Amino acid sequence: MEAPPAAADEAARRRGVVAAVIGNTLEFYDFTTYAFFAVTIGQTFFPAGDAWVSLLASVATFGIGFVTRPIGGVVIGAYADRAGRKPAMMLTIALMAVGMLMLALTPGYATIGMAAPILVVIGRLIQGFALGGEVGPSTAYLIESAPPGKRGLYASWQIASQGLATLCAGTIGVVLSLGLSPEQMQAWGWRIPFLLGLLIIPVGIYIRRAMPETAGESTGHAEATAGAVLARLLREHGRTLALVVPILLCGTVSTYVGNYMTTYAITTLKLPASLSIAATAVVGACVLVFSVLAGRLADAYGRRRVMIVPRILLLLVAYPAFLLMTRDPGPATLLSMSALIAALGAMSGAASLVAIPELLPRSVRSAGLSVAYAFVVTVFGGTTQLVVTWLIGVTGDPLAPAWYVIATSLLGAAAMLATPETKEAALAA
Repeated sequence: MEAPPAAADEAARRRGVVAAVIGNTLEFYDFTTYAFFAVTIGQTFFPAGDAWVSLLASVATFGIGFVTRPIGGVVIGAYADRAGRKPAMMLTIALMAVGMLMLALTPGYATIGMAAPILVVIGRLIQGFALGGEVGPSTAYLIESAPPGKRGLYASWQIASQGLATLCAGTIGVVLSLGLSPEQMQAWGWRIPFLLGLLIIPVGIYIRRAMPETAGESTGHAEATAGAVLARLLREHGRTLALVVPILLCGTVSTYVGNYMTTYAITTLKLPASLSIAATAVVGACVLVFSVLAGRLADAYGRRRVMIVPRILLLLVAYPAFLLMTRDPGPATLLSMSALIAALGAMSGAASLVAIPELLPRSVRSAGLSVAYAFVVTVFGGTTQLVVTWLIGVTGDPLAPAWYVIATSLLGAAAMLATPETKEAALAA
């Protein structure tokens, strides 16, 4: 007996949401795995007499992956508004697979010399282009798939999938650090998480092929070039973008400070690698849980309240949290404070990614979010680890990450207060 049309539509919608979340998780898994193994990757591809210089080169290469994000945001975001969300997301996951393959299989500097860091940089540029174009289409897809009254919950899976990616990468990292010697980890162990991601990529592509489209019959405009998209966004939605940028900025810095905790724990707190990677796994688990909670709360109490309250709380706890970690470094303080920072940042960030698409009409929703997100993540996400590493090195102040979070959260909270409460009806426009 065939399922009723309504039930069939609901089942197709759920499969599409699962496909979007799985694909997003895979793409962020690879991008964040690099951050966990920044120290080891620096020694493999960027050997130097000074360990700090080697680490700086590694986190700078992590930042290079953000350079192409705005380009991917404009090009793929506009493509998603013109051709549909599904083909755009198929493209991003395929490109991410190429970048992952290059990073996983490139021999070290000792084997092929300067070709090694060059290939790694190219791979990171491809990944950045793909991820820059992923967030807009996938977020638009999630909110357009949601039934009435659940758009917050559905959209929250954009942030939750990033947390799931961090949790998976961190868990694998902990297992490897406990099961392998430092020499084995340096020689080949760090490549295993990337190879595991490659094995899962075909599954993600297969699932996304069956996604139903949500973009509607006509979403785009004749102007599909990057310049035309940017011009139209600035001309017609400049005020919205002016609010969106600082909101995304504070969330981005919080996220990448959280991803930096493994490196911070190893190089600044001098803690074992297994415990340090466990901190980032805890961050991932908290992002997964609390972003979904924030989505439910945003549906029940509105977007603005759930954006603002956790952000203000993060302002208040950032300094004491890092102070506790530096004065009493150990499992209890590292894991609990990392969890607290991640939970508050995830709640505010998840509510933000519900509100922002609701501020934009369907015709530029994917491109608008992609461009704003990619720009912010490029300028601030791509430099957060580099800036924090540099500040700690030149000032000797281990509390530098706290000050960075506080400064950007102040800016973001001000923008959130100026943002109007959004309505689900806006999504139909």
